[in-house]
Amino acid sequence: MRLLGFLQKQLNTEDPKQLKRECKWLWANAKKQRSAIFAVGALSILGTAMSLASSVASKYLVDAVTGYGTDRVLSVALLMAAMTLGSLGLQAFSSRVSARVHMRVRNQMQYKTYGRILRASWEKTGSYRSGDLLSRLNSDINTVADGIIGFAPSLLSTAAKFIGAFCIILFFDPVMALIALASAPVTMLVSRYLLKRLRRYSLTMKEVSDEVMSFQEDSLRNLTSIKAFAAVDRYRKEMGKVQNQYADAYLSFNSFQINTNTLLSFVSMTVMAACFGWGAYQLWTQEITYGSMTMFLHLAGVLRGSFNALASMAQQGISMTTSAGRIMAVEELPRENDRVSECLEQEAGVDINLKQVDFHYEDGELLLNKFDFCARDGDMVAIMGPSGEGKTTLLRILLGLVEPDSGTAELVGSTGRVYPINAGTRSLFAYVPQENSIFTGSIAHNLRIVAPDATESEMEQALKIACAWEFVESFPDGLEHRLGSGGRGVSEGQAQRLAIARALLRKAPVLLLDEATSGLDAATERRVMENLRRSGMVRTCILVTHRPGSAEFCNRAYEIHEKQISEVLYGA
Repeated sequence: MRLLGFLQKQLNTEDPKQLKRECKWLWANAKKQRSAIFAVGALSILGTAMSLASSVASKYLVDAVTGYGTDRVLSVALLMAAMTLGSLGLQAFSSRVSARVHMRVRNQMQYKTYGRILRASWEKTGSYRSGDLLSRLNSDINTVADGIIGFAPSLLSTAAKFIGAFCIILFFDPVMALIALASAPVTMLVSRYLLKRLRRYSLTMKEVSDEVMSFQEDSLRNLTSIKAFAAVDRYRKEMGKVQNQYADAYLSFNSFQINTNTLLSFVSMTVMAACFGWGAYQLWTQEITYGSMTMFLHLAGVLRGSFNALASMAQQGISMTTSAGRIMAVEELPRENDRVSECLEQEAGVDINLKQVDFHYEDGELLLNKFDFCARDGDMVAIMGPSGEGKTTLLRILLGLVEPDSGTAELVGSTGRVYPINAGTRSLFAYVPQENSIFTGSIAHNLRIVAPDATESEMEQALKIACAWEFVESFPDGLEHRLGSGGRGVSEGQAQRLAIARALLRKAPVLLLDEATSGLDAATERRVMENLRRSGMVRTCILVTHRPGSAEFCNRAYEIHEKQISEVLYGA
């Protein structure tokens, strides 16, 4: 925590409170892996000790070869080989332990963050592009996991290497030790300047990376439309523009790194030259042996490298805190209201009552104004009206995806209990959206998303009601027929019928169909609606449609126009 505090002071950020929160978040997550971090750190320090011992052994080996203590050649050579091999073995073992812990930390953190995103407010998550969320779930979590398992052990081993090399040089030649430390003041000054800019660069690079990923994800998801619109060349050009933006940001960061590293390298080379000069002078005056000269040069390099590594670890700290802040941003999204009543499972059916409801999206104008809507248990209700008038929004309110600004939205159960509509009452609804909702995988996999234990007989029954069994049965592998991304392998109408069958398997009291028959011809739509009405699997059905003829299947119909709703038909 002291190092993180030092990092905060050095950064002199415009938002120190945010940086402090990020550091505390990292510390809290690191504490959960204390034993693993301690083990990796201990292994790293032991490996460092062996490496330094090997450096000292090399002095005596060179001395023995050049005529000083020739009787110790074999023993020193064996010791040096043992230290070198032991260091390599420990390094390999430490790397394996680190990899296993990294994977555990990464998976735990990714699992938690993924769950937070799924349970967050639907409207709040909508402010993030899917590519951005994917980047945070993968790239940022990898960065943090690397830091949690690697930062403290690397700090300890590098500090041990620095202190150990300095003490050895100081023991044999204090002047050489002071010369080797000459780069410290320059490195500290450059690091202070470096830290102030690295956070900005780190955040910029992550943002432009998100933009590239989001563009690629959006375009590949809509590949069919891009081809259909003959827009392939335009999207290739757009991809080039996005790449150029990334390249500009990367090259700017790269230029900054090169200039900084060049300065540090020049200082280090100057110090190494001074160390070499001092060592050569002492060797010429016979103050030291060839073995001492070899050891000094090696340890001076170790000292310089470890000091630079300590300074550059702040870069890893900045990358960690930046990624931590991005993960925290999505983890702290407000959670949707999913309070569930203990009595909810007892309800076989419900009445739906919306009274004086006002609603608008955060980034839009008032969409629903003093809205009244009612659907009784057993009703089949049609909702009609022009596009953009709020039909789909009404279904989102029923599903608890959004909440009214004012008014009441309630369910009245068969037991007489009243339940405010929220995410917790979502289990009473089965939903078929207007957009394609088929997942990559077999037909059985798609159906079992809502009913993991559904039998083949139950799936066949639902498919027959949705008029989908005929084409499913025609596939050589039937229910195991694999569908591609976005339902590739079936037509739009077939995808809609599969989605209806999936909703039926949910066995919820209320079925919501949002333009779910728009891809069907009139005859097939009639068959599907008649099947739904006679199946006994649907108690209440709410159908959003542009087709006035669809209302003939319903006993009630509403029309939405200019933010108002009115009931236009009773009894069919």
